[in-house]
Amino acid sequence: MRLVLVESPTKTKTLEKFLGKDYKVLASGGHIRDLPKSKLGIDIENNFEPQYIIPTKMRKNIKPLKDAAKKADEVYLATDPDREGEAISYHLLHVLELKDYKRITFNEITESAVKEATKNPHRIDMDLVNAQQARRVLDRIVGYKLSPLLWKKITRGLSAGRVQSVALKIITDREKEIETFTAEEYWSIETELQSQREEAKNKFTAILKEKNEKKVSKMGIKEKKEAEEIKEDLEEASFFVKSIKQKEKKRNPLPPFTTSTMQQEAFKRLRFPSGFTMRIAQSLYEKGLITYHRTDSVSVSLDSRKLAEKYIKENFGENYYKERFFSSKGKTQEAHEAVRPTSPLLSVEKTNKLKKEETKLYDLIWRRFTASLMSEAVFYSTTLEIEAKNENTYLLSSSGSILRFDGFTRVYPMKFEENDLPAVKEGENLLLGKVEANQHFTKPPARFTEASLIKELEKHGIGRPSTYAPTLYTLSQRNYSEKVDKRYLKPTEIGRVVCDLLSEHFPFVVDFKFTARMEESLDKVAEGKKEWRRLIGDFYGDFAENLEKKELEIKKEDIMQEETNEKCDKCGGEMAVKFGKFGKFIACKNFPDCKNTKPLDGDNDGSESEEEVICDKCNSKMQIKQSRFGKFYGCSNYPECKNIKSLEGDLDIKCPECKEGDVVKKRSKKGKTFYACNRYPDCEFTSSQKPKKEE
Repeated sequence: MRLVLVESPTKTKTLEKFLGKDYKVLASGGHIRDLPKSKLGIDIENNFEPQYIIPTKMRKNIKPLKDAAKKADEVYLATDPDREGEAISYHLLHVLELKDYKRITFNEITESAVKEATKNPHRIDMDLVNAQQARRVLDRIVGYKLSPLLWKKITRGLSAGRVQSVALKIITDREKEIETFTAEEYWSIETELQSQREEAKNKFTAILKEKNEKKVSKMGIKEKKEAEEIKEDLEEASFFVKSIKQKEKKRNPLPPFTTSTMQQEAFKRLRFPSGFTMRIAQSLYEKGLITYHRTDSVSVSLDSRKLAEKYIKENFGENYYKERFFSSKGKTQEAHEAVRPTSPLLSVEKTNKLKKEETKLYDLIWRRFTASLMSEAVFYSTTLEIEAKNENTYLLSSSGSILRFDGFTRVYPMKFEENDLPAVKEGENLLLGKVEANQHFTKPPARFTEASLIKELEKHGIGRPSTYAPTLYTLSQRNYSEKVDKRYLKPTEIGRVVCDLLSEHFPFVVDFKFTARMEESLDKVAEGKKEWRRLIGDFYGDFAENLEKKELEIKKEDIMQEETNEKCDKCGGEMAVKFGKFGKFIACKNFPDCKNTKPLDGDNDGSESEEEVICDKCNSKMQIKQSRFGKFYGCSNYPECKNIKSLEGDLDIKCPECKEGDVVKKRSKKGKTFYACNRYPDCEFTSSQKPKKEE
């Protein structure tokens, strides 16, 4: 019997089907060894030796793997073809005490790829293992050394990290740009014109470009008075066609997806968050429908090209196919292909038993790959230059284009606007319909979406294909960022405090160039050009020294407390504005002897009622409070009274169990909504569905 070990249980049946009865496929369930969560887990004094343990949840997986390995004639380690996969194979080798093994990798889960891999086994690549190990140790040192300082100086539950802290700074810096932005007024001049000839009487718009041979700025005309003077002058001017420029324009398709571009397009076109996209892509990979989805390469195999050529020519015609070769802009991490369908002949219509989200993402991946090997779209563009004369001489411009050949857009639609100008002639006089002076204001830079943030991180060389989704997830979970209009990322108050502290005292942690250089160093470790322990040592010396210095230098009260003139209504002590994980609030300075707190005045966002709400359990005043899942009413007599109410108002539904309490809407620790009795713990009624109101 030959034993094949993979990470994911969903791969096992597919691989056994391909390999036959002589093979048994088992899954480790992921990393079988890891650093402990309860401590640093790195022996700093012993050359940064990692102190690996077997996580409790993984222990149940080990015995069946060991038993199977002892009975096997051959053991194949077939974990994913990247640094994480290589590290998992390395840990399996040690935990299972394998005396001999064969390492196999495949970029796609297809019968031919898997069988070819078993014919060409190799050894574990220790350079890749060390690169993964170096990243893990580096991130653990930054996280476990810096995070306790944030807990002490700001509030508990915070964290810092190499990539997440840079991402937070990008979001925060953009927000500051928006806040300091001052809108500037400008004006544009548009005219509506048409030919005097019957056959070319379509109206078209021309925009002012020059006045007396002086170009109008891209920002338009600054003064309203000047814009109105030009408008009046043009209303009495004569117009004629000065020149006609016509040319053919071609638009090339984009390359097939990398991990980053897949996440960006899935967000733009499907509104899939990055983490969700990666989960769906993982499922498609394990079902053998797409190639490995963690990659920064845009190359594709010769076989896939030939199959795509066959599909395109048979379904669209010979003139729709064009052989193309794409190259990555930066340095790629591993020798993977782009994210593509394993069979270009398998369009989404031919897939079956896929979930709705899987169908959408597979279709997007298939279309992007197929389009990349298709002919360019061809547009026929026309630009008219219009001269107008009165007291002054003006030059206006009008552009139009029509699609002559759809090319790749037949498969991968792109946004474009066709505008067919009338067939006017040079020197022809034109009729003026109207002149408009349009007021505009400059706009602040847009907040980042998940897609544009990933693009920004990639532009600066920060992070790698596997890190983008976890980074965005961490920012949300730590309440460092929130979404505005369900799309745009905005730093929370606590996120800004953390970012400002790191920027002032640990600037290298949020420095783009430093983080990018560290990624390059990790790449050198993967290539065998740098020793991983030396990389950590070079970083740790200055980091530890600065950390020790800042422990004494940073004062919590300087960051986390603002004075007020208010007195505590419980003990008479002074109240101060403080920061919590979920923003500002007012608290008694005599904490922990007095735990009186109240929301900051003006904390209401306008969507919540400002009416006084009284607790129906102890008659105290209810206060608006904040949790990780949003705002709610909580009793001011907490912790003696733990009554809470939804800001959405009473549901006006009596508890179906005790008939005394009211049903309230709540959220679990995992963020799921449920309904419960407000008399808890006296009544333990809960329901995932909203109870019906009794008539």
